[in-house]
Amino acid sequence: MTLADPRSLLYAPDKLTPEQALVLTRDALARCDDGELFLQFVASESFGFDDGRLKTADYSRNAGFGLRGVSGEMTGFAHANDISREAIRRAAETLTLLDPANGAPAPPPQRTNRHLYTDASPLDAVPFAEKVRLLETIDAAARARDPRVAQVSASLSGSWSVVEIVRADGFAAHDVRPLVRLNITIVAEHEGRRETGSFGIGGRRLYDDLFDPATWNRAIDTALAQALTNLESVAAPAGEMTVLLGPGWPGVLLHEAVGHGLEGDFNRKGTSAFSGRIGQRVAAPGVTVIDDGSISGRRGSLSIDDEGTPSQENVLIEDGILKGYIHDRLNARLMGVPPTGNGRRESYAHPPMPRMTNTFMRGGADDPAELLSRVKNGIFAKSFGGGQVDIVSGKFVFSCTEAYKVENGRLGAPIKGATLIGDGPSVLTRVKGIGDDLALDEGVGVCGKAGQSVPAGVGQPTLLIEGLTVGGTA
Repeated sequence: MTLADPRSLLYAPDKLTPEQALVLTRDALARCDDGELFLQFVASESFGFDDGRLKTADYSRNAGFGLRGVSGEMTGFAHANDISREAIRRAAETLTLLDPANGAPAPPPQRTNRHLYTDASPLDAVPFAEKVRLLETIDAAARARDPRVAQVSASLSGSWSVVEIVRADGFAAHDVRPLVRLNITIVAEHEGRRETGSFGIGGRRLYDDLFDPATWNRAIDTALAQALTNLESVAAPAGEMTVLLGPGWPGVLLHEAVGHGLEGDFNRKGTSAFSGRIGQRVAAPGVTVIDDGSISGRRGSLSIDDEGTPSQENVLIEDGILKGYIHDRLNARLMGVPPTGNGRRESYAHPPMPRMTNTFMRGGADDPAELLSRVKNGIFAKSFGGGQVDIVSGKFVFSCTEAYKVENGRLGAPIKGATLIGDGPSVLTRVKGIGDDLALDEGVGVCGKAGQSVPAGVGQPTLLIEGLTVGGTA
């Protein structure tokens, strides 16, 4: 499916040409402040291997457009899975319901020739039989690792998307986006007790490294180690205590507890716990939080966002001081600031909104082992599962999938059933140590907001936090 001109999947001479798309967009948005025609083609596949056999094998192709007009604070949006002149004209009728714009049209995005990932499609590079064989090999290798392995689930997925943004001012930009992911889940059983461990890896690249034995063997070892560790777990303690968070994936707590609260739409409407606090201290000294969609090949990265704005590094919190929010074009214009390259949408069937890309905390100067030695009575949270956050208050609840007791500076027994409870605005003020071991996650994050899901990245160094509430069963 890798083509000399991927845009040929969006345009067909008998249905729509680039020139016709521009004319139609100009006509549709003539009375608007801003907006765009968003064209998309996406092909995706997924394979699921469970109970020793291939359970699912799905392949899909989809194409369509979303037409959005913005006038003041009002947005009109229509979409269809038929990329044609007639369908776009019908969609444009929706925008006639908007009040005419009063000001000058918003300027176009800055242009860029940057490419953060390959244009090639991962779907065609590896034959179907090899993808199934990989999952079979993983299943057999995992079961051979340890007699306590009771169940193995492995999945492989990939997608290839071509998008084009067309604006009334003549701006047009396109992006070709690959995405791959490998997940392994292992259930271990001993004396009637069953526990689970999992590991995933992926990003905006081809399948190549996922088929490397070093990669999938590491995935097996990590998932199995977590499952076997949890077999030895005891009931988690409860109460307010010191918590040591591991590097990498535990940054999902930062994403949920703080990141969503720094998205521009919530702050423009005054519904975030961080609204109106630019320039104020919101975190402990040393805490610097970044959202950066310009990191090559990362799961949350975008050469351009879904409005055509190039992604960039955005410093949200610097040395504990709130510096800014992340914006799409609409909220940036209404708040009088530049867009930050964070206008994202799940697909052509959704309008864009401010969304995170790769959100992480920068590393500090502390030795992680020394941070552990400071904990007299607390827990070490190495990995998280699901979490929930309330944007208005910033309150969050996260479940730990791998965690340990810490007593007198030493790791103790693994614990089960631990949850971390707190609120974003205060948790960062309780950071007492920042490790020098910043790590980004392995590339499996999915962020949900307003019914839309998009790939995202997280990360952090080892963090020492005092006074965090732990919900447990002991």
